[in-house]
Amino acid sequence: MTLYHFAPSGHAHRAALFLSLARVEHELIDVDLAAGAHQQPEFLALNAFGEVPVLDDNGTIIADSLAILVYVARKVGPSHWLPTDPAKEAQVQRWLSVAAGKIAYGACAARLITVFGAPFDANEVIARAHATLHVMEQTLAEQRWIAATAQPSIADIALYSYVERAPEGNVDLTGYPNIQAWLRRIEGLPGFIPFQRTRAGLEA
Repeated sequence: MTLYHFAPSGHAHRAALFLSLARVEHELIDVDLAAGAHQQPEFLALNAFGEVPVLDDNGTIIADSLAILVYVARKVGPSHWLPTDPAKEAQVQRWLSVAAGKIAYGACAARLITVFGAPFDANEVIARAHATLHVMEQTLAEQRWIAATAQPSIADIALYSYVERAPEGNVDLTGYPNIQAWLRRIEGLPGFIPFQRTRAGLEA
């Protein structure tokens, strides 16, 4: 498999992280977003939205980080990453939706302001981030993994990158001990790869 990747992107990191954790052999190709490589015809042929990451599995093209997680989880076969029990899978899908919505418009958006200069209202997106983190903190008080699975699932991987780097967007994690313990559990998994740090927000 080939993953088109941009190291500062949490979307790209979650895809690369899961490929590593699932021990799927792959090649990373860095896409130079600053130079506009994502808007060139060759890349737009892979993803018409001009976004990373994109996975190329011998000609099968999967765009979107969450779609990549689901695809790879199915490719590696029945596993704890994506349960086949309908109720358990629904819980995983629920948290994938949180990653696509509440995290994207909260912790991710806050980081986009400080790291990439995005024109969001900092107070608004930071408040959204904390509202989501509060629910996660309560959830993780009662279970080790976010979707109540016995082992980590792709829901944990989908949420990890932007939650762990939330301080780069001035979202303080010190009041969330259960989230911090959960982050450390993910970082202790075999094959874990860290998300690139930037000099922004509370990390400066």
